[in-house]
Amino acid sequence: MAKTKHTATGSAMTDVVLDLFRLNNRLLTAGDRLVADLGLTSARWQVLGTIVATGRSQPVAWLARDMGANRQNVQRIVNDLEKEGLVEFRPNPHHRRAQLVTLTEAGRKAFDDAMRLQAPWMNNLTEGLRVADIETTRKVITTLRRRLEGNGDAEDQA
Repeated sequence: MAKTKHTATGSAMTDVVLDLFRLNNRLLTAGDRLVADLGLTSARWQVLGTIVATGRSQPVAWLARDMGANRQNVQRIVNDLEKEGLVEFRPNPHHRRAQLVTLTEAGRKAFDDAMRLQAPWMNNLTEGLRVADIETTRKVITTLRRRLEGNGDAEDQA
């Protein structure tokens, strides 16, 4: 069987992707530890952050889309957040069954508390890194994400 070879960029990117997988796992673990005393996990924190970032109530399917996550997993997390009083469901005037997810005051406080912990943690984690390098990394990641989402060549959009 003939083996297809990577281009130089394909090989380099394969190494980056493998490192991103390892980094993601470590970020989730560190995030879980960071917000554990707040009753959050990285997954719950991410859902709260997505709600905050959109600035409006949305159905779970839209939250999942914005997160690039599986709708069923986000639904499970939102249900847990609702049981703990961090989010609530409201009627959706555009769709009877797809209720809108809204952050409660307790949810806003939990998110704000998490972000107060995140800032010094991130500042420490990035100490010694150059902003220009971080911005270049983000541009590459954003371009690849958009290509995977089917948005074509997104380099000009990054």
